[in-house]
Amino acid sequence: MARTETKHLLPTGLRLAPAQAWGSIRLVPVLRDEVRGDLRFARRTYDDDLTVVALKGGLMEPGLKYVSYVPHGLVMAWDDRSRSAAAAFGTQLHKPEGKALKAGPFTVRLMHRMVHREEKNRLRLLPLHLAMEGFLALHFGGPEVAWSEYSQEALSRGLSPRGEWSVEGWASTAFDEALRLFEIHEQQVGVLIFHADLLLSAFIVSHPEDYRALHRALVEDFYGDLLLQYGFLGDVPPLGLSIDERRVSSVGDLRAAVEQMRKDWASFQGFMAGGLFGVDVSASTVYEAGPFQLQRFVTGLVPTEENHIGEVIVRGDGTLEYLKTYRLSAAQTRRAYLLKQLAHAEWNLERTAGNLKTTRDDLVARLSNAGFGYLLKESVLEAALRRQQGRR
Repeated sequence: MARTETKHLLPTGLRLAPAQAWGSIRLVPVLRDEVRGDLRFARRTYDDDLTVVALKGGLMEPGLKYVSYVPHGLVMAWDDRSRSAAAAFGTQLHKPEGKALKAGPFTVRLMHRMVHREEKNRLRLLPLHLAMEGFLALHFGGPEVAWSEYSQEALSRGLSPRGEWSVEGWASTAFDEALRLFEIHEQQVGVLIFHADLLLSAFIVSHPEDYRALHRALVEDFYGDLLLQYGFLGDVPPLGLSIDERRVSSVGDLRAAVEQMRKDWASFQGFMAGGLFGVDVSASTVYEAGPFQLQRFVTGLVPTEENHIGEVIVRGDGTLEYLKTYRLSAAQTRRAYLLKQLAHAEWNLERTAGNLKTTRDDLVARLSNAGFGYLLKESVLEAALRRQQGRR
């Protein structure tokens, strides 16, 4: 099967229902009218304090590990002939996987691969971690040319180790309460999560039964620091539409007015998610599961815009079947943008500074402020910072 990487995300095959707000959290239900049933998802719990994933054949170099808190995995089941696939329930979800080791009062689980095929038509994946590992591995190897400005550590080990900070959903009591209290629609297969009316994350699966089973698990996922950054703001304002009663003189008029109101709701809420849907993304296929391609993606990494990473499955006809996203913070975007610019200029500082329309010393200072000072020789870093201070 030929690989077709996603160029931009579109909510094809989906529609949005009116949002529900609780405090600073606004949840927008995502509905699917045509449920094909040949792709199913279920949850697998681990209950460990920390998980170390050995990445064989992945983007990271051999021997390196991805270390994180992994509250649960997803078990994906599909049917190759577009018939109904059975969700993996019961004891199948508690299949032993990896090794759980004791480290003092904590347990550490050792696992292999972000995506692991367990049976012919069943796959285990670690949601969001697949995308985060790709983000961490962005230009992970460091300079390919032994430029004199870089430290020996950078030339020999690249960006090892590299880490990013995230927030568990439990950190927001408003988010926990919203997930517990809000109505789940009959055809609901996902949700757009807004915090202070900024898109925090999107989660979509292919079947309403699967979403209902996974709904509460959203509070266990990890999110960008936006979840805490606006945690003390006031409640988001209610968003409402009304029907002009002067234009309603029959049941048919009322039905048409309600239908138009729903379309206006979906259009406006889609506009609120415009930083994700419709924007260009860079995607790569990480696994082919029967007729489906599991891809991870990242948006354009433009510092002045919102940026997301995530995982997606899109059918050949464009229908969006699975989506899970993580919004990058401004600091995360700046770090990734700097790495992207360095790699584009073959890690040459003068050339990179010219492309960014800044000076070499300013670029060195930006690298230091972004946490990449260790890539440069100490003498180079100190000299650049000293010249900067002398110009003030």
